[in-house]
Amino acid sequence: MKKIALLFTLAFVAVSVNAQNLKFGHINTTELVSLMSDTDSAMVKLKAYQTELEEEMDAMKVEYNNKLNTYQQKAATWTAAIKEAKEAELSEMVGRLEQFQVTAQQDLGQMNQTLMVPIYDKAKAAIDKIAKEKGLAFVFEMSTNPVIYYDEKISTDLLPLAKAALGIPAEKVAPSQIQ
Repeated sequence: MKKIALLFTLAFVAVSVNAQNLKFGHINTTELVSLMSDTDSAMVKLKAYQTELEEEMDAMKVEYNNKLNTYQQKAATWTAAIKEAKEAELSEMVGRLEQFQVTAQQDLGQMNQTLMVPIYDKAKAAIDKIAKEKGLAFVFEMSTNPVIYYDEKISTDLLPLAKAALGIPAEKVAPSQIQ
């Protein structure tokens, strides 16, 4: 029994001594990604796609409004069969407009995901490399504020190092920091 207690005591002392040698780092990955030139390129592509979708939606609305105006102007002169056919056509167009809007939102979200995941992966790879080079045991994400307190003397800010590793000029700041 004394041997087990001695082993636990030695293990506790070893862990305590080892824990004092741990190094920590922190980074705001969201800020890092916003500074990357890849993000700028992705945003240009995303904006162009969004514009294309909006133009298509606008063209569909113009077509619908033209048919609606024609319906409103001529409905009084049409037979019941023609009126019913035109109403069905208008109703179908409204359905297509609504479906297009839903699909366009989904496509835009998917494109955003497709463009941004590799950028986040690239940022993570840079952070991982720096953390290994610096011998850090833990790197805390600061963009979500899960850390209530950290000592800047003990925790290394990886943002300047990651900016350098990714070729981002040191003076470049995130769009949210521009005043």
